[in-house]
Amino acid sequence: MKLSKLFTMFLKINLLSTSGPASVGLLHSEVVSQRHLLSEDQFVQAVGLSSALPGSDALQLAMNVGYTLGGLGGSLIACVAAVLPPTVLMLLFSVALHRMQGQRWVTAFVAGITPVVAALIATTALHTANSVVGAPGLLLILLVSLWLFVCTDINPVLPLIAAGIIGVVFYR
Repeated sequence: MKLSKLFTMFLKINLLSTSGPASVGLLHSEVVSQRHLLSEDQFVQAVGLSSALPGSDALQLAMNVGYTLGGLGGSLIACVAAVLPPTVLMLLFSVALHRMQGQRWVTAFVAGITPVVAALIATTALHTANSVVGAPGLLLILLVSLWLFVCTDINPVLPLIAAGIIGVVFYR
């Protein structure tokens, strides 16, 4: 894929999304559902790897997808397109919100977009979960992990490492 098209795609995703997890949903839509640049399995593997590493999942996913589609240049382009626009926008919004601090409409606006962000995150989770439904062992890992995250205060890194080890042992 041409680097200019890759830059435009990641720029669009990061200008349209309101959070890292939301950008993952838009990235899935763009590279799997619409353009068929990656298979569902490739995307799920990229999400898993990005989640297992420290730092921003969305940025690491963008760089992983960028590398898959355009090599080292694609990874760097994805990083710049993912970091630069939100950074500039955040700076501008921070200045503006600081000036409008305490106004009710600002709080109401943020409250209004929160459910949409949750829906984008849930959609991505459902797409990812669908990839393991046919594999009983992987489905068990999904359900146990979900229980751990919802019902306990476990550090998310521990199930990620354990699941990775289980994957290496049982799914070579």
